[in-house]
Amino acid sequence: MLLLKLIYESLVLAARSLVLNKVRTTLSLLGITIGIFSVISVFTVFDSLQNSIKSDINSLGNNVLFIQKWPWAMGGSYPWWKYYQRPQPKLQEVKEIMKRSNTVQDAAFMFSVSRNVYFQHNSVENVPVVAVSYHYNKVMPFDLQEGRYFTEVESNGGRNLAIIGASIASNLFPNQDPLGQKIKVFGRKLEIIGVIKKKGNDVFGNSSDDWIVIPVNYARGVVDSKNINSTIVVMAKPFVSNEQMKDELTGIMRSIRKVQPQADNNFAINETDIINKGFDKLFSVIALVGWIIGGFSLLVGGFGIANIMFVSVKERTNQIGIQKSLGAKNYFIMLQFLFEAIFLSLLGGIVGLLIVFALTYLATSLIGFTLTLSLKNIILGISVSGIIGLISGFLPSRSASRLDPVEAMRTTF
Repeated sequence: MLLLKLIYESLVLAARSLVLNKVRTTLSLLGITIGIFSVISVFTVFDSLQNSIKSDINSLGNNVLFIQKWPWAMGGSYPWWKYYQRPQPKLQEVKEIMKRSNTVQDAAFMFSVSRNVYFQHNSVENVPVVAVSYHYNKVMPFDLQEGRYFTEVESNGGRNLAIIGASIASNLFPNQDPLGQKIKVFGRKLEIIGVIKKKGNDVFGNSSDDWIVIPVNYARGVVDSKNINSTIVVMAKPFVSNEQMKDELTGIMRSIRKVQPQADNNFAINETDIINKGFDKLFSVIALVGWIIGGFSLLVGGFGIANIMFVSVKERTNQIGIQKSLGAKNYFIMLQFLFEAIFLSLLGGIVGLLIVFALTYLATSLIGFTLTLSLKNIILGISVSGIIGLISGFLPSRSASRLDPVEAMRTTF
C-alpha cells in the first residue's frame, strides 16, 4: 500500500510539475521524444521491410532448391571467373534427377528471355517470356485468374500455347476476353489458354503480372538457349530436409556430369536461406545505425530529464526537509523523485511512439507499402524510455534523499 501511495503521489507531483513548467518540461522531453521516434521509426521500417522481403523470399518455397550455373551470394568477394566456364543446366538433367533421386518429389526446368509481344495494334515491350517444363506449376505454384495450365501432352509436345500475366492481359486486351486470342511472340503466334491472377510487385520489383509462360519444348524451337541462364527447380518430398536433398542432388549432379572425385562442382545448388542470411546481415547494420542515430537524441534527452529533476529537487528542498522531519525515510524520498523522472521520460517516449504510429498510418496510405508499429517495438520504446528515466533520475533522487532535514527546512527558493 505504501508503494502504491508513493507511486500515486509521485505521479501527482510530476503532473503538477508539468502543468506549472510547460515550456521547460516540453524542451526537456523533446530529446526523449526525438530519440524514441528515431529509434522506433528505424525499427518499424526495418521490421516491415524485413517481413515483406522474407515473405517474398519464402513465397519461392522453403522446401525447394535451385540448380544453376551461378551461386547466389550476398556481399563479400564473388569469384565469377570460377563459374563462368560452367555449363548451364539442361532439360535432360531433370529427367535423370527424377529417375535417380529418393528425396525429390517434383522437378522442373525453366529459363526466361525478354521479347516484345503484339496483338493487332497493341504491343508491350521487353516482356519476360518464361519457358517452363510441365511440373513447374507444382514446384513454383501460381494462381490463375481464368483459364487453365498446360496439359502434360501440350507441354511435352511443345504446343504454341501461352499463359499471360494480368498486366499483359489488361494492356493487350483492354476490352475483350484474352482466352482463345492469339498473340505474336518470336514472330509466331501463341494461343492464350490462361491468365495469371494479379499479384503486384514484390520488394525486388518483380511480378508475375508481366509474365508470359510458355512450354519449354516450344521455346527450344524458337530460341537459342545456349547462352541463356537456365534453372532446375526441385521440391523435396514431405519430411525431407533441404540439407538431405542438397547432399543427394550434389552426388547425382556430379554423376550426371561425370565430375572427377577431386574436382570442384561445376554447378550451384541455391536455396532461399542464402538470401535470408544475407538480408539478416544487412538489417543488423541498419539496426546499429538506428541505435546510433537515436542514441544521441536519447543522450540529450537523458541530460534534459536529469536537469529538470535537479531543478525539481532544488524547488522542493523545503518540502523534503518537512517530510524527513516527519519520519520519511531516505528511500521514500529517493523513490519519490525517481518515479517522477521515470514518468517524465515515459511521457516523452509515448509521444514519440504516437508520432511514429501517425507517420506509419500516413505512409501506408500514401505509398501503399504496409508499415506496422509492432507490439515488440512499442514495448521496446516504452522500456528504453523507462530505463533513460531511471538512469537520468538516479543522481537527482540520490541527492534529494541525502539532504539534512534541518538544513533543508531552512532553505528557501
